[in-house]
Amino acid sequence: DSAEASPSVVLENIEKCSPDFLQMLLENISGLTMDTDFTVELIPEINVAVVTFIESIDTKEFVEKYSQHKRVRELKMTARLLESTQTIKAENLPDSISTDYLTVYFESARSGGGPVSDVQHFPEENSAIITFCDHKGNT
Repeated sequence: DSAEASPSVVLENIEKCSPDFLQMLLENISGLTMDTDFTVELIPEINVAVVTFIESIDTKEFVEKYSQHKRVRELKMTARLLESTQTIKAENLPDSISTDYLTVYFESARSGGGPVSDVQHFPEENSAIITFCDHKGNT
């Protein structure tokens, strides 16, 4: 168990939820307001949403409360804390982007980055895999 829980929660099996339904459900369960206290990123390709709490809350407690909610159980949705990772994938990159530019960009504190240990650039896919020296640099 890490000393600090992730501020992000992954909601799975959300295919039966419209974005508005999900927003209302999250606001009802958390008592917080979307955009002010949390953000939601829908990832329809894998049938999940990532909720990131701006307001500092006990995300472990939220996951438990969410998982026990009547509507969540009826729709067979699940929640879990987003794991920390040292590697991210950047997609839809411009054709002309260089590995050096990517390294400097992702090391920039202004971009939420941190020390980068490796960049694997895939120009044919307009993507790159960025590996940070530690998991705090990939926000």
